[in-house]
Amino acid sequence: MAEEHSSNYLRKIIHIDMDAFYASVEQRDNPDYRGKPLVVGGLPEGRGGVVATASYEARKFGIRSAMSSKRALHLCPEAIFIRPRFAVYKEVSAKIREIFERYTDLIEPLSLDEAFLDVTYDKEGIGSAIEIAKLIRKAIKDELDLTASAGVSINKFVAKIASDFNKPDGLTFVGPSTVESFMEKLPVEKFFGVGKVTADKMKRMNIFTGADLKKLSEEQLTLHFGKIGRFFYKIVRGIDDRPVQPNRETKSVGAEDTFAYDLTDIDEMNAELDKIAQVVYNRLQRYQLKCRTVTLKIKYHDFKQITRNHSFAQGINDWATIALTAKELLLKTAPQEHKIRLLGISLSNFYETQASMTKLFNPSQLELF
Repeated sequence: MAEEHSSNYLRKIIHIDMDAFYASVEQRDNPDYRGKPLVVGGLPEGRGGVVATASYEARKFGIRSAMSSKRALHLCPEAIFIRPRFAVYKEVSAKIREIFERYTDLIEPLSLDEAFLDVTYDKEGIGSAIEIAKLIRKAIKDELDLTASAGVSINKFVAKIASDFNKPDGLTFVGPSTVESFMEKLPVEKFFGVGKVTADKMKRMNIFTGADLKKLSEEQLTLHFGKIGRFFYKIVRGIDDRPVQPNRETKSVGAEDTFAYDLTDIDEMNAELDKIAQVVYNRLQRYQLKCRTVTLKIKYHDFKQITRNHSFAQGINDWATIALTAKELLLKTAPQEHKIRLLGISLSNFYETQASMTKLFNPSQLELF
């Protein structure tokens, strides 16, 4: 189904995305949580943590992933806060993987709760990606008592966007003849690589949708947005030749935040680093990785940007070490002498990265914490 412009056949790509995965598992396992606003992540007490995910009941109040738990509590004082149970989520992911494998071996996990599947040639000879997506969603519901949303299209990019269209518990198909019109109607915020800053820049250029983006040449897009401009040029035309990669290796995980005002107080900077460290720590746990290198990214009020890093002899995977290392790196840059508009933390140089990613959906082979 998805057009491979270097060949003469269309791929059939499915993106499966579990609905509010951590929260849904908790609501499944504990009847007291069902129908209530549930937040999985750091608790709001003390300095507070970060939201890993929230139930759909909580999302109605505006609670979102990566939000501070204190902010979530402010939005919904009745919310129930619980810590993640990653070992349980990995066990459920293993069962989801088993369902996928009934239909294809070309599975590219993005995290514990989502994956791409290439079903161009499926094991059962079904031939229809839409039918396979329906069967997978039914099996997840019947066997695991959870819901998943699916996007079906001719390439990874469109399939991933489509899976978000009818959440929760939905299925969206974007066929070959409708890909370009689908992309033209898409708000620019939905495009990969378009964050708040890039979206604001596009809107100042009167670019609000894919159709607006399509009016610019590849040269113009590259001039205004750098290398990713070439990606924008292709993707708005429905061109995405990236294959589904079963053994995709994660080289780094990271998170960053641009602040509403420039930070000048070291305590404020440290508090923000605590929150960012919580986000990257959660991602590290999802992939069951240990890192040897912590990198701090700083962008100043004048948009000058620097990075500082520290490497360890052994792999680390605890929040306290990540946060403390980032703070120590910050201190070495004399932060009190600058106005800081952005801070970020990334983790790399993973310990047994490839093995961890290959076994992502097979927690029996992983070292549990």
